[in-house]
Amino acid sequence: MTTFAMSTLGCKVNTYESQAYVQGLLELGYTEVDFKEKADIYIINTCAVTNTAGSKSRQKIHQAIRTNPEAFIAVVGCYVQTSSKEIADIEGVDLILGSDGKAGLALEVDQAYKQKKRLNLVHEIDNVKVFEALPIHRFTDHTRAFLKIQDGCNQFCSYCIIPYARGRERSLPMDDVIKTAKELVANQHYEIVLSGIHTGRYGHDLGTDLTALLRRLLNEVEGLQRIRLSSIEINELSDEFLTLMQQDERIARHLHIPIQSASNHVLKAMNRPYTIEAFIKRIDEIRALLPDCSISTDIIVGFPDESEEDFNETLSNLDRIQFSFMHVFPFSKRDGTRAAGMSNQISGLVKKERAKLLNVKSGNDYALYQQGWIGRRVSVLFEKQENQQAIGHASQYFPVTVMCDASVVNQFHTVVITGYENGMLQGKIEEVKG
Repeated sequence: MTTFAMSTLGCKVNTYESQAYVQGLLELGYTEVDFKEKADIYIINTCAVTNTAGSKSRQKIHQAIRTNPEAFIAVVGCYVQTSSKEIADIEGVDLILGSDGKAGLALEVDQAYKQKKRLNLVHEIDNVKVFEALPIHRFTDHTRAFLKIQDGCNQFCSYCIIPYARGRERSLPMDDVIKTAKELVANQHYEIVLSGIHTGRYGHDLGTDLTALLRRLLNEVEGLQRIRLSSIEINELSDEFLTLMQQDERIARHLHIPIQSASNHVLKAMNRPYTIEAFIKRIDEIRALLPDCSISTDIIVGFPDESEEDFNETLSNLDRIQFSFMHVFPFSKRDGTRAAGMSNQISGLVKKERAKLLNVKSGNDYALYQQGWIGRRVSVLFEKQENQQAIGHASQYFPVTVMCDASVVNQFHTVVITGYENGMLQGKIEEVKG
């Protein structure tokens, strides 16, 4: 029995790609074990979004080498694409592959392992124009499944390395999305999360768009009960998209819309494609149309030249917007980006203080948001159950716990929210949705 272990760092797109690698190796007869265990083959799917992510990727490589110095080590993904020489020079690494050629990874690993070959499969990514399909049939140990529909980014935000790591925007043809979605539903994944590096730009290279894809998924994939978007930019939320979302409750009532800053001065320095006034106006329009939709965000604090006035402007505008919850990140210089070379870098202490303030605000806002659902009904997909306690996520993406005797795992139920305790909403199942 030949074993392999997988370690995945970074985003939901990486999660999807790792599942495709696992599926490929299982189909070739390999057996998966936990990454902490001794394995014959280790695959590290890396992240490059920050210097810290790169450091964590290297740590995983060295962890695998320590666990089994004789193992075959394959390192793939964004960090390899941006720092291939650095990875290739690590003694013990046998195969490196960047952001192109991923569909063939399982076969390349299989052949190189058996032939005891060292391979450098990193190619230039900038000229890749066609989406590389990585079809999967199921997501191991998950109720919901991710489906990668888009790759690459053309935005070039000043802090972001991803356009250099992932290349230009490209989309999975619609027929292929539908086919994969049908396979996932057939394998009892009734909620699918559409994922991409720039999901809202889906189809622009194919003469179509995300709304058209959603319509086809809703109309053609029998048994699909919920579609969720991993994230979407504010300027990509068309009236047509929002109207479809209003009309069909199978589109999850949650939008993750990265704002990154709520100060115009900082947004301009970041090369973000909107003003704070335009952002707020669109949020107001979304809430008028979809009052039950939760809206979450990502925000960076301590961006170069972010003054106290800029930060206070951000605080004021965040009070105005009232996100359901926020992911707060202190700015981290990423080598190879414009922001890394900007003057007026903010001290670590100031970044830490600003992040702490926003995290406290986020926690308080989220608690108030959750408590506002007490007495209301939500649709919940239950993911796990222990000791008669079942936990799942509502359409709005907050967790809900209920007490029940029968198993409800991987089922949708209508739940009446009855209380809030220790950061968790509690409820009672009212009826089976399906």
